Amino acid sequence: MLLKKNIPFSYIMGKVKYELLLVTIYAIIIAILYENYHITRITIPIAIPAILGTVISLLLGFRSNQAYDRWWEARHIWGAIVNDSRTLARQVMCFTEVVYEGDEVQQFREKLIRRQIGWNYALGQFLRGQNATRGLERYLDRHELDFIRHYDHVPAALLELHARDLRTALENGWINRFQQVELDRTISRLCESMGKCERIKNTVFPVTYSMYIHFSMLLFIALLPFAVIQYFGMVEVPVVVAISTCFLLIEQMAIHLQEPFENKPTDTPMTSIARSIEKNLSQMLRDQEILEIRETNKFYVL
Repeated sequence: MLLKKNIPFSYIMGKVKYELLLVTIYAIIIAILYENYHITRITIPIAIPAILGTVISLLLGFRSNQAYDRWWEARHIWGAIVNDSRTLARQVMCFTEVVYEGDEVQQFREKLIRRQIGWNYALGQFLRGQNATRGLERYLDRHELDFIRHYDHVPAALLELHARDLRTALENGWINRFQQVELDRTISRLCESMGKCERIKNTVFPVTYSMYIHFSMLLFIALLPFAVIQYFGMVEVPVVVAISTCFLLIEQMAIHLQEPFENKPTDTPMTSIARSIEKNLSQMLRDQEILEIRETNKFYVL
């Protein structure tokens, strides 16, 4: 996720640098031909690109809104994951705290809560197409690691381990039937949030819609020099480049926002959220090895 400050200008312009280079060369060629060869003095009424630009602006605005809705939905889902992770840890600690004390109960608490911490990291890495088991050795024991290696969907395997531990806790009398139902509901909400993230990840933004807008914008940029050169002469080059930059940047913004799980600076900050969850849950466990969240000098967080 991009932060409010310290975003370098090179990052912004770097998204459209090659397109702007081509637009600049094209505008210069049109200006040179117009000034030096009378046969190429072709102009068109400025109203034509003005109308086309207005239509494209409306379409880009609609696309940007749809892309932001996808990004915001992803962030909203991860907000629910934060709440449900804290709820699961609180339920595990409180449901087994008063009546049942002992090493086995404490091990049950620690194992399930640590696994939930690992689940958050695994889900973020899974959505980004990375190795979902990376770093899980900090939170899982050897038997759990061997179990999840047989699964393609590591986060789902971790939730299955949650459910198996709940069944064991119920059979051993560490929790009662009503507590088991409440804990299972919390795990079900985590599974539902995971499915919502996968829906966003696997639903491709309509390609034809993007292509139509892009080709219309290229037509607009191609006509623009012929509409403004009669008013500005050689100065039409920076004018065309400036106007094209605005349209290209808006298009790139929509392209990046519509995919919130691609390991880019515009991603939903899943790793940062998972670290915050780890800190909260470690404090519930009174873990002495609480993760320190360090400030970053980057202009984004992942």
